[in-house]
Amino acid sequence: MTLASMALTLPAYLMPEPERTAPTSTPQAAADGLEESSDQESVRLMLRVKEGDMKAFERLVELHQSAIIGTCARMLNNIDDAHDIAQQVFIRVWRSAPRYEVTAKFTTWLYTITRNLVFNETRRRSRRKEVSIEQENEDDAPKHFADHSVPGADENLAKAEFHDALDKAIEALPEKQRLAVILRGRKDLPYEEICTILKMSLPAVKSLLFRARNELRKHLAIHLGEDVK
Repeated sequence: MTLASMALTLPAYLMPEPERTAPTSTPQAAADGLEESSDQESVRLMLRVKEGDMKAFERLVELHQSAIIGTCARMLNNIDDAHDIAQQVFIRVWRSAPRYEVTAKFTTWLYTITRNLVFNETRRRSRRKEVSIEQENEDDAPKHFADHSVPGADENLAKAEFHDALDKAIEALPEKQRLAVILRGRKDLPYEEICTILKMSLPAVKSLLFRARNELRKHLAIHLGEDVK
């Protein structure tokens, strides 16, 4: 896999934030309007859930479960744990419904609940070792071996190794950096929403993401052909 082709697959959240300019085109405005409409629909459903409407709750889960499971999976690097935490998130949504008030975007409120539960899980993991080193080695994904008789096998292997290294690099980040990277890079949430979810100021969030990006690039330097600083 060449450095040029690697650059094409480099996730946006490893690159510096582009300078923002005043919007001059309508597609972004249309996307913002769609996002606002989606959030309004979620709020409308949540207000029905507040009244005990189970159908509205089921629809709310359908709309957001994929994003929540994906976020949890990225944070925990375990799909089974991600499903468990996501289930807890929606249980908490149901139980919190009687006290729900429209004070922020629905996704902000939902990701704040997710943050609390995911951080609880990561801290629980850090307090006790769930498996021995030997078990971890046994459970590791099987090693990939290139079949040089297949065209493009080396490039496919390089891509697989890169994305595996990226996953491990994200997993190695401190929990707040990890969640900020996921919310900004994978979910494309605006800074203001991430500030609310992480309970941090805008400068603090930008600094957090800057440090996270530097750490990710250090971990991936060998794959990107860069010198480790």
